Amino acid sequence: MTDLSAAKPSRFAILANPTRFLDLSGRLQPWLYAAALSALVVGLTLGFTAPPDYQQGATVQIMFIHVPFAWLSMMVWTVMSLSALGTLVWRHPLADVAVKAAAPIGAVFTALALITGSIWGRPMWGTWWVWDARLTSVFVLFLMYLGLIALTRALDDPGKSARAAAILVLVGFVNIPIIKFSVDWWNTLHQSASVIRADGPAMPAVFLTPLLVSALGFTLLFFALHLTAMRSEVLRRRVAALSRLAARRADG
Repeated sequence: MTDLSAAKPSRFAILANPTRFLDLSGRLQPWLYAAALSALVVGLTLGFTAPPDYQQGATVQIMFIHVPFAWLSMMVWTVMSLSALGTLVWRHPLADVAVKAAAPIGAVFTALALITGSIWGRPMWGTWWVWDARLTSVFVLFLMYLGLIALTRALDDPGKSARAAAILVLVGFVNIPIIKFSVDWWNTLHQSASVIRADGPAMPAVFLTPLLVSALGFTLLFFALHLTAMRSEVLRRRVAALSRLAARRADG
């Protein structure tokens, strides 16, 4: 017979305990911020000292922040989709915390992608904005982030709020492949993919290396900010729970 009392809890179960999560995330946070800062310093230094592009000149340097912002706008929604599954399928107690904490960060990255894209597009295309497939689908993603933020704050019942947010995130995930493949499916001002391609990146190493290092730095920065936001949300819920308990005791 298996001795269940001696069985070690899985990592999944360990992170389901908010106290253990606060302990582990508190130790991990400084390392994530340090790694993000190091990668960003190296990546952006290499990028902003790279030679001008033969077609775009010095304006190509905005690519080293615009492209990571665009990647992260999609990656954050993908992370939230996995967390939404955790809410609806596994009922993980921290899954809805992860969704609520990631939404504002994803909205900021998406807004920065739209803004830097317009700044890059003005000298290249002669216009700040066009309603082509890529720009329109990314703008829709930004609206989805805003809608999700409003939804997570509109309902007082935490359970209903978590389930409604999870359903919205999973339904909205259909927009992620549309954004990714919009440059292949429709005519657009955007060029086709130049990094993730079946035949390899179509970009010289002098641009590709700093772009990948910058993307790594911004990705690590997201996870560091996400942990910080999750810790704040867990602590906020604890304070709210203690306040409700104190109010009931006072009424009793």
